[in-house]
Amino acid sequence: MLKKSLAALAISAAFWGGGAHAETISVFCAPTEFELCTNVANAWKEKTGNEAKINKMPALLDDAIPIYQQLLAAKSKDMDVLFLDVIWLGMFKSNLLDLKTMIPQADQDKHFASTLNAAKLDGNLVAMPAYMDVGLMFYRKDLLEKYGKPAPKTWDELAATAKEIQDKERAAGSADMWGYAWQAKSYEGLTCDAIELVASNGGGTIISDDGKVTIDNPQAAAALEKAKGWIGSISPEGVLNYDEEQSRALFESGNAVFHRNWPYVWGTSHQKGSNVIDKVGVMPLPVGKEGEKSSGCLGPMYYGVNKYSAKPEVAADFVNFITGPEMQKMRALNAALNPSIQALYSDPEVLEKIPFLKDNQQAFADSAVRPSGYTGTSYNRVSQAFYRSVHDMLSGGAEVKSSLTSLAGRLEKLKESR
Repeated sequence: MLKKSLAALAISAAFWGGGAHAETISVFCAPTEFELCTNVANAWKEKTGNEAKINKMPALLDDAIPIYQQLLAAKSKDMDVLFLDVIWLGMFKSNLLDLKTMIPQADQDKHFASTLNAAKLDGNLVAMPAYMDVGLMFYRKDLLEKYGKPAPKTWDELAATAKEIQDKERAAGSADMWGYAWQAKSYEGLTCDAIELVASNGGGTIISDDGKVTIDNPQAAAALEKAKGWIGSISPEGVLNYDEEQSRALFESGNAVFHRNWPYVWGTSHQKGSNVIDKVGVMPLPVGKEGEKSSGCLGPMYYGVNKYSAKPEVAADFVNFITGPEMQKMRALNAALNPSIQALYSDPEVLEKIPFLKDNQQAFADSAVRPSGYTGTSYNRVSQAFYRSVHDMLSGGAEVKSSLTSLAGRLEKLKESR
């Protein structure tokens, strides 16, 4: 069954002749990045003589989880390099090769510490960052300029500015204008949005790195109470069913002043059909109170080596190559993927392609991590309990403080089922 599953997924890169001692490894890549990965494989072959056969993952990345589980449970050598979501690292950490001594320290140090540290689990470096994703705030710079408003630094300032501009625009004839579009649907995206609010208010990240459940605290309660007050005020009631795409649609229609989303919105908001072309600004997410970090949710992707690979050194070399500066720059220029390597944030060619990076480097450095590292295989259950509880609070069906106490009790049990 395992070999059939892999065979169904495998799409081999063309074979180029190599030296007598050349090695061949197999690599999983995201379906949307097949061409990019093939280009990397070509460059790596030219440099080393070794071949990387690129295998396309399922269209829905989460569908790769059972395939990975089957592959790793069987200690299969069929796949050497795995493409990994940050929230999978804890799930597969015991099956991933420790890269700590296999990747030169100087190369590790090129990446944002927050991103690299998310892959440091139980004393091991289980993967290397391929590119960044972090929650950012998009806003109508034309409307802020029109009403003489600075970009807000705190959530309270954002809410006040959003309400004022929303009301004035409606009075001027834009009846469908809203102040803030975000993701409050009961799904993983709400875990991201809520953890940003809580962490930026000094309320922690649900479960700490040492396994302590931290969500039941006054700072977390205050942050969620604040968000609850936005529903029907600066955000439409429908936001309770908004995911990334639905909230983006509201913003790009021209009917939202502020919009929380991932960096890809910079590209979509400037495509034909958008009503906000050349009207968009980007900034780190606001803080809940002075002295706290912006805390955009970390959502990077990684490459790791199958612990059971027959060619671990060759696979680790490929991982270091595909996550290195040259290949990250190539992906930034060709696909606008945000680098995890700090030096590229001052590279003129990269900034020409993704201009908002220059002013948002701190957002990538100050990101908040979901508690997938500690919770491992129980992360999905932990996250589901969290976002369902938060959704009940936001929709008015549950009182915040008592709900957090109840949630903390459930998480104590769920976190240990890992």
